Amino acid sequence: MDSGPHRSFPLRRLQPADHNELLAVYRDAVLSQTAGRYSQPQIEAWAHHPARSGALRQPLAEGYGLASTTLDRTSIEAFGVLHPGDRLALLYCRGRACRQGRAGAILSALEGEARRQGQRQLRTEASQLSRPLLERRGWLVEAEETVLFGGAWFQRWRMIKPLIPIPPADPRG
Repeated sequence: MDSGPHRSFPLRRLQPADHNELLAVYRDAVLSQTAGRYSQPQIEAWAHHPARSGALRQPLAEGYGLASTTLDRTSIEAFGVLHPGDRLALLYCRGRACRQGRAGAILSALEGEARRQGQRQLRTEASQLSRPLLERRGWLVEAEETVLFGGAWFQRWRMIKPLIPIPPADPRG
């Protein structure tokens, strides 16, 4: 995840055709950022889970997702998905693109979309990687849990973020 200087990178809606590139971003994010925080069996289980299980297809097809791309828009560097509309289901950034403000920009845009959809709060299950970023952005830990994921046990945190409604625009200008 990232927290560094906020540069402006293009954001665009995700499409089902992005699936294979998202698998690559997901895998890169896990393999490049988890050493020292997770065991090798955990890293392997996590990195290969969506390719083995098809776990990205449903959120990509049914959710609202955004990609942060390279400046020339040829490569996806980070992505996030709301699925369903009140749940941050996915947020991943390639190792080479971390700490550039990409995850923060995606989170801001997804929070805005959730507000537009009438959501009062967002929820997610955070990893050791995402929890610090989410906490800096106003998310609150509801509970800690241990879950079996991809054949390995993981500690994670159920988190929520209350959303302040955006008032409707004044039609008088």
